[in-house]
Amino acid sequence: MRVNHVGEVCAQALYSAQALTTGSEPLRRHFEAAARDETDHLAWTQSRLRELGDRPSWLNPLWYGGAFAIGLLAGRAGDAPSLGFVVETERQVEQHLQGHLDRLPAADTASRAIVLQMQADEAKHATQAELSGAAELPAVVRFAMRVAAGVMTRVAHYV
Repeated sequence: MRVNHVGEVCAQALYSAQALTTGSEPLRRHFEAAARDETDHLAWTQSRLRELGDRPSWLNPLWYGGAFAIGLLAGRAGDAPSLGFVVETERQVEQHLQGHLDRLPAADTASRAIVLQMQADEAKHATQAELSGAAELPAVVRFAMRVAAGVMTRVAHYV
């Protein structure tokens, strides 16, 4: 659950930075609405961590700062690439969450409910970004995102 919590910290940063960089008011509202969903996810994962007797990542300030910088870069690339970044990020998160669901014990209904709702919300964010004019990111960017997410996942699991 700590890794999922880190993901929500990063989502807050990404959407906040992307909302700051767009010149489109409808798109700004889109990013802000997605950030509100992610705020719910953040609260759910924080609560579940406490219930499980675990803690958030000690590196959350670093994760937030890095994700904010990435969100600024995505936003400065333009609205279509920024939306493309949302699509790719959310699709990768959906896959991560599916892997988490596959590993969760069936009896852990509390964690499963959180992860299932998060997965549905992430799919919605990706679809909304696609419908809003997302550009497909180059394969090298998608690959780099996957590698960076893998590193973050492994480090956040322990730290």
